[in-house]
Amino acid sequence: MFHGKHFDDQLDRAASWAGLRLDPSERRALGNYGEWLAAEGIEAGGLGPLEGPRIVDRHLADSLVFAGVWGATPSRVLDVGSGVGLPGIPLAITHPRSTFTLVDRAGRRCQLARRAVRVLGLQNVSVEQEDIAFEARTWPAVLFRASLPPERALETAPPLLEPNGYGVVALSRTAAPGAVPPSPPGTKLDLVRTDPGVLDSPAWFLRMRKTDPRTKDGISL
Repeated sequence: MFHGKHFDDQLDRAASWAGLRLDPSERRALGNYGEWLAAEGIEAGGLGPLEGPRIVDRHLADSLVFAGVWGATPSRVLDVGSGVGLPGIPLAITHPRSTFTLVDRAGRRCQLARRAVRVLGLQNVSVEQEDIAFEARTWPAVLFRASLPPERALETAPPLLEPNGYGVVALSRTAAPGAVPPSPPGTKLDLVRTDPGVLDSPAWFLRMRKTDPRTKDGISL
C-alpha cells in the first residue's frame, strides 16, 4: 500500500498540485510514515479503526496539498491540533529547510507524534503539548486540519500570524464548500479548491493572509 506505482501516483498528483517534486528519500519517508500510521497510529487510537485503506489519499496526500495553499514556503510552521502529526509531518518531510512545531492539547497524541518523529528521524520537527489559547509566539504560517471548526480556526489564527503570514484552514472534502465565513478584521480570506483528480474528492481550504498595517493591499506605503 505504501510503496509501488499506485502509491507513487497518488502522492505525485498531490505533490504536483502543491508545486512539489518528491525525491526518493522523501517518497520513502512518506511511505514509512504511512506504515507507522497503519500500525501504531491506528492501534493507539490516533486514527480511526477504519482509516487504514484511506491513509494515502485522506492523510498523506491530503497533507501535502496544504503546501499549495499557503504563500511562499514559510521558514516556520505551526500545526494546530496536529494529533499524530497531520499535516505537519508529511510537510516537514517535503520541506526539510522549514521548521515545524506540532501542538496538541492531549498528552497521548503528543507522545504518539514524538514517536513518529523519532521513527522517521526528522530533525526539523518539535512537538509541544499546549492549549493554543495560550500560544504567545507569532508565525509565518499556521495550519488547521480538522482541529477546530472553521469559524473557531478563523478567530484563533490572526493573533498567531506575523504580518503577511498565512493561515490555512481545511474546510471539507465535498463537492461544495458550504457557507464561507467572513474575513476577520485585519485579514484577507480566499477560498481554494484542489483541481479535479488531485485527491479522490475535492478538497476545500480557506487561506487567510494577515495584512501588514504598513501596507495597503500588499503595497508598501
